[in-house]
Order: sequence, then structure tokens, then C-alpha cells
Amino acid sequence: MGPDISDPQPTLFEKIKRKLIGEPRNVNEPSIFHKLSLIPILAWIGLGADGLSSSSYGPEEAFRTLGEHTYLAIFLALATAFTVFIISYAYSRIIEHFPHGGGGYIVATHTISKNAGVISGCSLLVDYMLTITVSLVSCGDAIFSFFPLSFQKYKLFFVGLLIVFLVVLNLRGVKESVTALTPIFIVFVITHAVLIGYGISTHIGQVKPLIGEVQTNFKVGLTTLGSLGMLAIFLRAFSLGSGTYTGIEAVSNGMQIMREPKVHTGKRTMVYMATSLAVTASGLLLCYLLFKIKPVEGRTLNAILSESVFGSWPMGNMIALITILSEGALLVIAAQTGFIDGPRVMANMAIDSWLPRRFAALSERLTMQDGVLLMGIAAFMLLLYTHGSIAALVVMYSINVFVTFSLSQFGMIRFFIKHRGKDRNWKKHIIIHIIGLILCLTILIVTVYEKFGEGGWVTLFVTSLVIGLCYLIRSHYKKVLVAMRKLGDILTDIPPSGPFNNDPVNPKDMTAILLVSGFSGFGLHTLLSIVRNFPNVYKNFIFVSVAEVDSGSFKGIAEMEALRKSVEQDLIKYVKVTRQHGFPADYMTETGTDVIETVTDLVESTVIKFPMSTVFTGKLVFRNEHPFQKILHNETANAIQRRLQWDGITTVILPIRVSI
Repeated sequence: MGPDISDPQPTLFEKIKRKLIGEPRNVNEPSIFHKLSLIPILAWIGLGADGLSSSSYGPEEAFRTLGEHTYLAIFLALATAFTVFIISYAYSRIIEHFPHGGGGYIVATHTISKNAGVISGCSLLVDYMLTITVSLVSCGDAIFSFFPLSFQKYKLFFVGLLIVFLVVLNLRGVKESVTALTPIFIVFVITHAVLIGYGISTHIGQVKPLIGEVQTNFKVGLTTLGSLGMLAIFLRAFSLGSGTYTGIEAVSNGMQIMREPKVHTGKRTMVYMATSLAVTASGLLLCYLLFKIKPVEGRTLNAILSESVFGSWPMGNMIALITILSEGALLVIAAQTGFIDGPRVMANMAIDSWLPRRFAALSERLTMQDGVLLMGIAAFMLLLYTHGSIAALVVMYSINVFVTFSLSQFGMIRFFIKHRGKDRNWKKHIIIHIIGLILCLTILIVTVYEKFGEGGWVTLFVTSLVIGLCYLIRSHYKKVLVAMRKLGDILTDIPPSGPFNNDPVNPKDMTAILLVSGFSGFGLHTLLSIVRNFPNVYKNFIFVSVAEVDSGSFKGIAEMEALRKSVEQDLIKYVKVTRQHGFPADYMTETGTDVIETVTDLVESTVIKFPMSTVFTGKLVFRNEHPFQKILHNETANAIQRRLQWDGITTVILPIRVSI
């Protein structure tokens, strides 16, 4: 009786998972990239919402910091718009020269050093975790502004539910999550355009008296505080309102999901985001000044402004409520950036061995499932640590993003200096990055100085821990790589044991099915172990390998084809070595995102052709096993063995010792 390879019935958990997350996607579908990619408008919603939503808390934090010197808000509005356009233009150049995404991590790695890259990458990771928490807590603040103070105790529970909701939504896929939230974005844009436009237009007559009042107060301020005192107040407000600029880098990080031509789509998205953010942030600051808005406990300045603007309208209170609700809902979309770009940064770092390799893997829905789950867990922990305090979160948030901004600007300055012979406009571009570097460093230094003791040290401490962990992980992978290379060098030098065998594989003979991953000492060790431990038992050797589609290869049709050819060439090398040792050999391969699922299907179809077969795979074995190694080296071999043995297919795991 042959092995039972019938399809098992899905469990209740699998049925629920399919209902929530959706059916698996076919990675080999020709139109898959077109279906998953975003046009500029959708990219603006999915990635630009983070920047635009920061107008919900950035301008407010800056205005509150001015204290009694609110007349400086007019200069703050101009400085805010200027900074948004400078940083956005600088990131447009990054999109142009680094079109495959990765943002600050890739820029710092390729233009400065790998060490700078890991600092930028870890800063981004912590920043995106904070993006989720900051956005959702701000959403809670905005919505609960219209409830009595006694309702504040339910805010943490509400934000926790939003985190769970977004985790599920992002496990379904980026485009699905963005499309589902598009109506919210549209409502926000319309209501805030009316809020700012009507607010300013109805106070046009007060502009001239306001300018005179600003001039008078400015002179008084210079007399009492001096120019340095005034500058200190302005820089402090400008820096502590830096939450306004967080999210600008999101587009350059998420270039992989842009519709072709990617550079054009990315730059168009940057224009949409920069314009909308500059107008909204600076417009709100002007409205705070024009309407003489004063802080009220338990309420946001935008909620107070909405009631002041729409209070005299028919159904004005309802319009004000819709405006603030749309603001809160947009912050939910903004949290998307953390779930979109955070896992992508993890994937890029995992490909470079800074993080466990599993973070580069794609799920059956072509999402970075492990990254999404980790971002959700981290956001929830930050929510509990800060007790949902937006003031504490914004301080933690602003520091890291400007570490990445500063490294990116410095890296692009080095890039244009190095390539000045290839770009005739390099001087024009480099000036923008120099200005951007000065602005970013100023904000970073002032924020760290002002807020170090109020929570800023937590961000720096956590980021330092993550950086240290990355170095430990990379060191381990390097040691394993060196050991495997030594093993490969030894085994590839073994001379052929007989004449080259050109015979076709015989399905009636005993067959060894070898699961391999790339041509290396790992696979050769497995082959020679079978020959040594089972002499004259197996007459055929079939090499099976999966072209695993991860975030590094899932960028376009050309990258996918290159992956398939690379895997096939490695398998051909195995076949050649085996035939040189006198055995008939062949190979089987398939493309997929889930190695276990794809290998299982491939082996089952191979066993049907070669019924007298045994499956062999190798597993790294260390002298002293510990949990750290189990996290870094997945249990793929054991998982495949369990699946195949359940189907009645004999599967043997051969140990490969690594002395490190």
C-alpha cells in the first residue's frame, strides 16, 4: 500500500484564518505584480497618510511649546512648510538613485558603511513601532476629545483593539488594506481643506491687524528676552513639533509596492504628500493664531479649532465631529506605514544577516507575516509602557526618525560628491542635502537635549539594544557561513570515484530524494553521508529545491526569473557531481513562498514517479544548542519531516555538525 498523499481537510483554525486573511496567492501568476502594486493616489493614501496624519499632533505640540509667545506661530508655519519641502525634495533624490526601496537603511549602507546602515535600520525599526502606537493613540485622543473625561479610562482598550484590527488587515495584503481605508482618507482631505480654507478666508480682514500685533509682540520679546532667548524659544518649538515631519521617508522605504515606472510613481507620490502636509500643518498653525486657540484639558487643539470654525454653521457640531473623527480615522491609516515599511526594513536587514532570515520570508498572501506580527506586538507593548500618553510617545518618536534623516542626508552628500563626474547637476542637489542635514541635526540635538530625561533616553536605550542584538545575530551567521564554506571547499575537492554516468534515472530502482538549498557544502555533505551510510542501497538521486520567493526577490518579473535560473543552475551542479561519482541523477524544482508547503507538494509528486524512494534532508547541529540558535535557524527540516511522514513518506534528517 502506497503513501497516503490525499489532501487533508482544513481544520477549524485554518477555516477561520482563510476567512480573515484570505486565500493564498499564486506567486507564478503573470499579473501578480500589477495586481499588488499601487498607483500614486493609492500610494499617497497608504504611505503618505503617515506624513499627513502627523498634522494631528505635530503642529499642536509646537504651538503648545510656544507658551505665551504664540505670535511666533506665523514664523513657525513658514519654517514648517519650508522644512517639509526640503526633506521631501531630498527624499525624491533618494527615490531616483535607490529605486528598489529600503530608504534610510539602504542609503546609509551603500553610501556610508554597513555600520551606519544598521544604526539607520534599527532607528527605523523602532520608529515604525512608535509610528503605529503614536498614530493609534492620537486617534484615541481625537475621538475621545468629544467624550466626557470619565470615558478616558476606555481609551487604552480601544487603541489595543485597533492594533489587532490592523494586524489582521495587513496579513491580508497591502493593497487590500489601503483600498479598504481610502474613503476615510478622502473625508479627511475634504473636511480639513474646508476647515483651514474657511478658517483663513473668514479672517482675511484680521491679517493686517495680526501682522501689526505680531510685530509689536516680537519687539517686546526681543527687549525682554533678547535675540538669543527668542531664537531658543523658536528652535525649541520648531524641534519639539518635529513629529510633523515623521513619515516623509515612508515613500522611499516602500518603493517595492509602487506601480511601474516605480521612480515616476514614487516621485509623484512625494509631491502629493509634501504639498498636502505643508499646507495642512502650516495652515493649522495659522488658524490656531487667528482664532486665538487656547489648550483645554482632555481636548486636542484641532477639536477646539473645529468647533470654533464650524460652530456658527447649521449642524456645525456634527461637521466638527465628522472632521475630528476623520482625523482620528486617518491616524489609523497612518499606522499602516508601520505595518507596511517596518516589515520591509526587517526584510532588508534579514537579507544582509542583521536579523533572523525568517523576516525576509513571504506568507502565502505575499505579506511579510512575521514582520507584521512583531510590529503589532511591539506597538502593543509601547502602548502599555506609556499608558497611552501621546506626549511621551511623540518625544520617543521624533528622536529616531531624525537619526535616520540625518544619516540619509549625510549619505546623499557623500553620494553626490563621489559621483560628481556623472551628474552635472550635483551641486544643485548637494545643496538641498546640506540644508536638510543642518535642519535634521538641529532638530535631533534640540529634541535629545530637551527631552532626554522625559523619555528620550528610553528610545536611545532601546535602539542601542536592538543594534547590539543585530551585531550578535550577524556575528553568528558569519561564523556559520565560514564553517560551511570550509566544509564546501573540502567536499568539492574530492575526486570523482568512477566514470561519468549518463544513464537516465530508473523509476523502478531505489531512489534517494535529497532536499537541498543552493549548491554548498551542506548539500554535498548530505549526498556523501547517504553514499557512506547506505552503500549500494540507492541507485538514483533526485535533487529537490524550492526557488523561495522572499522580499529580496519579489520585486519584479526579472528578479523572479533570475531566482528560478539560479536555483536551477545549482541543481544542475548537484546532478553533475553525482553523475561524476557514478550515479544516475536528476532534479525537480518549483517556485513558492512557503518552503514547507512547496517542498511537500513537490516531494509527493516525485514519490508518485519514484515509488521506491526515501527523502533525505540535512540539519545544522551545534555542540551546545540554545534558544538563540533555534530562532536564527528555523526548524524547516523537522516541519517537512512531520508533514511527509504523516503522508506515509519515509523521511530521514541527517545531522551536519558545525563547530563554532
